Amino acid sequence: MTDKIKSGERLPEVIVSRLGGGTLRLGEPVDDHDWQMVVVYRGKHCPLCKTYLAELERSAPDFAKAGVGIIAVSGDPEDRARSFTEEIGVTFPVGYGLTVDQMQDLGLYVSEPRSEKETDRPFAEPGVFVINADGLLHILDISNAPFARPDLAGLAKGLKFIRDNDYPIRGRLAA
Repeated sequence: MTDKIKSGERLPEVIVSRLGGGTLRLGEPVDDHDWQMVVVYRGKHCPLCKTYLAELERSAPDFAKAGVGIIAVSGDPEDRARSFTEEIGVTFPVGYGLTVDQMQDLGLYVSEPRSEKETDRPFAEPGVFVINADGLLHILDISNAPFARPDLAGLAKGLKFIRDNDYPIRGRLAA
């Protein structure tokens, strides 16, 4: 079981290794943007992740126009994360080695591999977290399956609207 994080909260402190050296603190911008979008992908074994990260790479300029920097992260070890993102041609920062405890801290669904052909470790199902300049979760989307993820073109347009119109954090009433 995981505790689900809520809009308007701070992202739990999660630090992962960064491809190319150093570390990434999820939710802390790493470029000249004051907002950050963290995209959690399942790993190299997932063909839908390959398509999604390729689309994210193509959409990166639209997110930049909205003032939102991008990072992606998975539980893959360094070698798998590197070969996967190099194959796609990813230019935004990528973290690797997300632990099961960190996945649960983020409220992500965690799955066991179906076979050793898939991967050799538990992995996070997809998640997208958009952290605003105040360090608060402005948008979050957590899925329990690879087939349900936010449309990136619509998300980029929505974030531009949010930034241009000082649109508030939604979904803050207790369930």
